[in-house]
Amino acid sequence: MKLTAIDVGIVLLYLVAVASIGLIMQRRAKVNKDAYLLGGNTLPWYALGLSNASGMFDISGTMWMVMLSFVYGLKSIWIPWLWPSFNQIFLMMFLAAWLRRSNVTTGAEWMLTRFGRGGYANKSHGIVVVFALISCLGFLAYGFIGLGKFVEIFVPWAYVQPYIPFEVAAEFVPHFYGLVFTSFAVFYSILGGMASIVWADVLQFVIMTVAAVVIGVMAMNNLDTAALNVPEAWRTPFFGATLQDLDWTGIIDEVNVKINQDGYSMFGVFFMLMVFKGILASVAGPTPNYDMQKILSSRSPQDAAKMSGFVSLVLIPTRYLMIIGFTVLALLNYQQLNLQSPSGIDFERILPAAIQNFAPTGVMGLILAGLLAAFIGTFAGTLNAAQAYIVNDIYLKYVNPNATNTTVSRMNYTTGVVVVLISVAISFFAKDVNTILQWIVAGLYGGYISANVLKWYWWRFNSSGFFWGMLAGILPALIFPYIFDGLDLYYFPLLLVISLAGSIIGTLTSPPTDVETLKSFYLSVRPWGFWKPIAELVKAENPEATENKNFKRDMFNVVIGVLGQMCLTLAPIYLVIRMHTELYVTLGILLVVCLILKKTWWDKLDQNNAAIPKHKKDALVTR
Repeated sequence: MKLTAIDVGIVLLYLVAVASIGLIMQRRAKVNKDAYLLGGNTLPWYALGLSNASGMFDISGTMWMVMLSFVYGLKSIWIPWLWPSFNQIFLMMFLAAWLRRSNVTTGAEWMLTRFGRGGYANKSHGIVVVFALISCLGFLAYGFIGLGKFVEIFVPWAYVQPYIPFEVAAEFVPHFYGLVFTSFAVFYSILGGMASIVWADVLQFVIMTVAAVVIGVMAMNNLDTAALNVPEAWRTPFFGATLQDLDWTGIIDEVNVKINQDGYSMFGVFFMLMVFKGILASVAGPTPNYDMQKILSSRSPQDAAKMSGFVSLVLIPTRYLMIIGFTVLALLNYQQLNLQSPSGIDFERILPAAIQNFAPTGVMGLILAGLLAAFIGTFAGTLNAAQAYIVNDIYLKYVNPNATNTTVSRMNYTTGVVVVLISVAISFFAKDVNTILQWIVAGLYGGYISANVLKWYWWRFNSSGFFWGMLAGILPALIFPYIFDGLDLYYFPLLLVISLAGSIIGTLTSPPTDVETLKSFYLSVRPWGFWKPIAELVKAENPEATENKNFKRDMFNVVIGVLGQMCLTLAPIYLVIRMHTELYVTLGILLVVCLILKKTWWDKLDQNNAAIPKHKKDALVTR
């Protein structure tokens, strides 16, 4: 163990700082429900953007992406499309503004603005709450496992065991460490709510940025005296139908085994499925987690769009500077890394092993504080989202609608603790970070897509269709992992068909949503899509209301935005591994992208989100 007093002091200073933020924000969070769950809609867009970026810069994800970069090289930049990472571009261009215009507290509450109340509308609301809690618990368990594996490298159990009055089996040591550090996230997130989370995240992102720059520079300095020994195909993001040319034989033979285990060998098929699923998931809008809560916390639709765009701008270059930095250090010094685990070589241990071996005193403490900050930020944001659904959509809706602010505060504290304990229990059943990640993004989210695409773009889609579509997606997503072998993404098409069938059958066998509810929704949110019958009714009653005819421009901006996002990904990689020609070309493309989006997106934000005069809207809604 190489941790020194300086390193430990830096980590402790960070933990004290975030705990203090929770205490400072506690009084403000107690004002009312919105102050706790949404920060009172007073937080600036750039702070929300940094907070969201910090939440996505998590330990588990970073460990996974360093492993991908080590094994797959530049081809690894495509694999995060599993999330899909480019959903932020869809949010930036139109969906974040649509969501914010709904003026709700959670994604489940949004169901009531789209489908009204009573009957299947309430069931739709309920099933979104169920989905949100399942996904939040899954992400909390995912982060929990990653944190424990990370800490275990730096604090070997042999040093701790003499001070613990009970035995912990070797396979559960990461869970024990995860539980200890989880307590800090629980403390400040439960006390201060959204405002506490956002300002702590801003501090955390600053720390992570400094750590990323340090690691990137260290990697570049190491490349001055050594060369990377990798397959030639490792250095290019382009690929064919398979990864046959990415052959590690004679270099690090174990990597070939890892590629086969991951299930990415048929990379062409994997990529097409990933893009297909990714586009559908993106147009479905954000899932009910911390990302959605940050959008709903913004001051206005314009701020929601700016926040979503800012996330990619600040997160991707910083995160990939750290990822490629650690990858280079690990490749240059692979023989020094101890990647052995009770179940064999664990490539997810590359990140902590690289830090332990290559980070000097002080720098190690900074990096540890940054990555702990990443975990705590992700954990806190996800916990806040789970609390929002339990308190706002269950307790205040069904149990105690007239609860006082004091009672609501107590419920927020109680639900926070309960959610954490349940997520800890779930983590004991997960094999590793990659297993639970694959299930969340390919399985569970696969069942979410059909109903949530239709709810935005088809006026006839109703609460019955939503309920049955979600149910037909969630149940198979929970069952299929026990039936099918292989990558969860490969059964996504079947999951999609089942869910789509449930959505359409449920819709066509029940009456449409109440017309007044549809008109109110259309006037407030103003989506494009198959809304012509409702648009004509709205325009007949309110001549100032205009249809949203921005579909082509929004889709053009999405394509340009995704291109820019990939440039932001490649630039730090090319910088660190000294591929200067490719770097200059990438930066040139990025500049052109920025100039285009300045005219086609930024300059149009106020125009796209101009509101109907309030008295006209009120007159329409009350008719």
